Amino acid sequence: MHIIVVGSGIAGLSAALSAAESGAKVTIIERASEGEHGGNTRYTEAYLRMKSMDDVADDFIDHFMANAGGYTDPSIEQEMVRDHADWSPLARSQSTVDPDFLGAFADNAGPTLRWLESAGLRFDFLPTAFITTTTTRLLPVGGGLVMVETLTAACKAKGVEFRFETTAQNLLMTKGRITGLSTNTGEIKGDAVILACGGFEGNPEMLARYIGASAINLRPVARGGHYNKGEGIRMALDIGAAPNGDFGSYHAEPIDPRSGVAEPAIFTFPYGILVNKAGTRFTDEAPGTVDAHYESVTRRIFEQRDGIAWMIADAQLDDVPNWQKGSRTDQAPVVANSIADLAQKMDLPAEALSATIGAYNAACVEGPFKPLEKDGLATQGLSPPKSNWARPIDSAPYRAWPIISANVFTFGGLKVDRNARVINQDGRSIPGLYAAGETIGIYYRTYTGSTSVLRGAVFGRQAALHACGQAQ
Repeated sequence: MHIIVVGSGIAGLSAALSAAESGAKVTIIERASEGEHGGNTRYTEAYLRMKSMDDVADDFIDHFMANAGGYTDPSIEQEMVRDHADWSPLARSQSTVDPDFLGAFADNAGPTLRWLESAGLRFDFLPTAFITTTTTRLLPVGGGLVMVETLTAACKAKGVEFRFETTAQNLLMTKGRITGLSTNTGEIKGDAVILACGGFEGNPEMLARYIGASAINLRPVARGGHYNKGEGIRMALDIGAAPNGDFGSYHAEPIDPRSGVAEPAIFTFPYGILVNKAGTRFTDEAPGTVDAHYESVTRRIFEQRDGIAWMIADAQLDDVPNWQKGSRTDQAPVVANSIADLAQKMDLPAEALSATIGAYNAACVEGPFKPLEKDGLATQGLSPPKSNWARPIDSAPYRAWPIISANVFTFGGLKVDRNARVINQDGRSIPGLYAAGETIGIYYRTYTGSTSVLRGAVFGRQAALHACGQAQ
């Protein structure tokens, strides 16, 4: 049996190694050169929403189900509580996170991590960039880079063929079954194709088509995202695959646009205020812990003129223990001893900025400041409010960082079942075609944080096991 895997991030490598261990011949198709491969996985710390090596976090299922799609027809929802075998084709192809898929995700997360552990990876509850948190996160020691390097070596040891600098173009199909893949270097015949080649965060045309003209203000969160141009999604949709996930949205993260390092996130904004190019506030900077709310706040930044805002803090930021871990940029803040000078350096209207900060300061009240937990220290009579950690900005030196929304990955992708088989618009699996990682769509509205790398590992492995006849 010959398995063709497109992409070499965590999803592709998990699929390739699983297939090779099952005795299949495996070929990986990868756009990037060797050493640059791995997609977004190479650059991420790879947070995993787990409470142990064997169990997902307590809020895993609930968070997904609270963001499982749009307004689903109740008659279809009623079908989805029955046994999956009894679902109609309409329910099987519905754009939603269905319970059968989600159950497979949760059930296979622990066993997949144990398998990765047997492949040479180590996991631990290491410090994260979040100063305040609401859920549990496990991390691979060494992050995504070690994941890519370890699994690449394991794949090579098992005889997996890597074809670097090769781009997948179209699926080959004979009598309704996938029989291979055409690439920029020729055709490759195979018994199954596993699409694990990311989303479309690196494709400006698809971003503009699905997200809108303002997508010009987005950029991938790390270099690996530029390689994700959406071919896997497109070629499957072209043969009738069902779409899934929110095509008009993406995982948003607040970053410093001046920085070229991977994921230069600014997670400290709850301890200051955010202003747009008009010098005015536009959102509650601190509705809760930063890990639970940074995406929604970042989306508000994306909505501002030119998709940019400034975080402004003062000397009191130093009262936040180890605040630097939440500021991952390699660029220094803009610093000034007066608000007027700060406005000039940021090219913001000084009068408007002074009025904004004056109104904010007047709305702050006395109370205990508890930087490592929600303290309820909120503004009074201010719109929009600041719900926590609200203290006057009145102590020089004043500091400011620009923030834009990064596109960590796009939400829109392909519909798959519990075995990662791609489902067509008629609710049937497409023989010989699988998808995993960012190429499948499972997120709507708000990202269930720290689940994307896990999604790649779990369904990359599930795809390979099913293709090789070893699915549980």
